[in-house]
Amino acid sequence: MIEVLILAAIALFVLSRLYVALGRDDGPPEGRSRVRQPSPMPDQPTAEPQPVQDDAFANREDEPRFTGPAAGGLEEIYRVDSSFEPRGFLQGARAAYEMIVEAFANGERDVLRPLLDDDVYEAWDAAIDAREANQTEPWRLLRLKKSEIDDASLDCDGMARVTVLYEAELGDGEKTRTAKELWTFMRDVSSDDPNWKLDDVNTAG
Repeated sequence: MIEVLILAAIALFVLSRLYVALGRDDGPPEGRSRVRQPSPMPDQPTAEPQPVQDDAFANREDEPRFTGPAAGGLEEIYRVDSSFEPRGFLQGARAAYEMIVEAFANGERDVLRPLLDDDVYEAWDAAIDAREANQTEPWRLLRLKKSEIDDASLDCDGMARVTVLYEAELGDGEKTRTAKELWTFMRDVSSDDPNWKLDDVNTAG
């Protein structure tokens, strides 16, 4: 009987030491199974899961989305000049239209010269001479009703061209008319000069 009590006391002591060493385990919360996570190896950092990234896809996500009939050309221009932004370009094109039409009506060649390509300037310079010789009233801008990008392209030599469709109301003091014109602006994208020049003017159908 004494031996049994001694053995029982030893067993109780061993169990109590195990309880202290390992800590109490009440089990997982009710209705939830336990999943044991492996411990990281000593002196090794825990690996954080990294998202899979496709560089080509990421670059495409950063690009603006071009839409409309000129989308292909606009995208080509953007790929060689990431500062090109159609909305900002169109705002500048509206301001350029108003400035150029006003300068042409006033015969201000010094204003027109840096804004026009050589061929366009020569034609408009001659038109100003003819108008002044005939003493006719110029058509002046009353209201710019519409402006939108109609076409865009990039030449192999790096010359970008963007065509803008304008619809404007003009008047000469007696009559008014609606002008629908296609103005093409050009810029060498390899140049440090950010300004665009008027390269061509056509009547829209």
